[in-house]
Amino acid sequence: MTTSNAPVSSKPGDVSFNSWLAQSSILIVDDEPGMRNFLTRTLVSRCKHVAEAADVSTAARLLEEEHYDLVLLDNIMPGKKGVDWLLELRDSGFFGEVILITAFADLDTAIQALRAGASDFLLKPFRSNQILNAIARCLDRSQLRRENFVLRRELQKLPSSERNAGRLVGESEAMRHVREMVGRLAPLPTTVLITGESGTGKEVTARALHMQSPRAGKPFVPVNCAAIPPDIIESELFGHLKGAFSGAASSREGLFFYAQDGTLFLDEIGELPPALQSKLLRVIEDKRVRPVGAEREMPVDVRLIAATNADLEDAVANGRMRHDLFYRLNVMNIRLPPLRERPEDIAPLVGLFMEQLSHQLAVEPIEVEDDVLAVLEQYSWPGNAREVRNVVERSLILGNFPTDIITRGSEPVPARSEALKELEKSHMLGVLAAVGGNRAEAARRLGISRKTLDRKCAAWNV
Repeated sequence: MTTSNAPVSSKPGDVSFNSWLAQSSILIVDDEPGMRNFLTRTLVSRCKHVAEAADVSTAARLLEEEHYDLVLLDNIMPGKKGVDWLLELRDSGFFGEVILITAFADLDTAIQALRAGASDFLLKPFRSNQILNAIARCLDRSQLRRENFVLRRELQKLPSSERNAGRLVGESEAMRHVREMVGRLAPLPTTVLITGESGTGKEVTARALHMQSPRAGKPFVPVNCAAIPPDIIESELFGHLKGAFSGAASSREGLFFYAQDGTLFLDEIGELPPALQSKLLRVIEDKRVRPVGAEREMPVDVRLIAATNADLEDAVANGRMRHDLFYRLNVMNIRLPPLRERPEDIAPLVGLFMEQLSHQLAVEPIEVEDDVLAVLEQYSWPGNAREVRNVVERSLILGNFPTDIITRGSEPVPARSEALKELEKSHMLGVLAAVGGNRAEAARRLGISRKTLDRKCAAWNV
């Protein structure tokens, strides 16, 4: 068994290879030294990493040690056929691409290969451009599948939470410190814990860390831990095999695998069930994931960022969070101050949301006069930046800033007006009705925790 790492190059006359080929790790499994040598020479200058194994036992050991995007698997080998080992791989929780190679062009083998989960099927002998095209197709398909999954999750959350593509807005000393911390931590693989009240921009900060990191071209996968029911969150994070539990009609990759080589953002980390906390700690320490129902752990390379609006030290003291998980997450902490502590950031936020929302709503932006801005800066903004966005949206719809917040004299602005409370109640109940009373889904769309929504509904006798 040998492994190779070489700089990526492209040669004139080669087929058009996508960028995923250059970033891929490939494992060659074939008992013929000549075939292994041919495939290695073909791939080593075009891929990030190439490894080879002469038998399935060596290949299995390599798969347990590190992540491979694709496996080139010979079907006829001493001891065990490739298609039989592929079945075992899928049953053990390996979700990577596999191209089966065989010298026998019979229909039965092709059917077996597809049923076993082969991504493609190649007949010997083949030329280098044929195998390269097959690999490029598989990697393209895999990447598109993952990107589509992540984008569907993003679209489901819009417009309940605003995406600013990692843009940290504000000129206060506190925000300058946050930007400095992001700049320091982004290039590092260090786990980061982001703390702050709801609406202060924890996900925006996590995106900034991702976009300024070496992983910027890979997936950013946000997960609201409070919005996923406790009985399925393990499957959502780690994936599952077919038949692992009632309703598991097919195998599925978890969010850790969709975030491979990228960033996984665990929002509301304090809401994780206790049983899952120990498993997450194991993943952080070992960088290995075991899908539900699987017998083996699979290596993953993911940068983890967590966030919370709760006091995790209090949760540790009360036994709601494991102390070892807290210390492992809290390697570096970025605290996002509430808006009431940085009123000088209100004007930039109003300007940002005015620009974004006027475009979305196809209406003319409203000029914010100095006396209006002065009153906005007096308001305590308990909902932080999220509340600013809601008020700007409402002002664009009404054509002026709401009079229940804006008082043009010197009268103090209420901490939170009754009109805003009614607006909040109407909006939350409207979303709840739209999802048929499903509180977990409503909380996800609203961008709040399930406990917060339950508390609101109890207060409203709903």
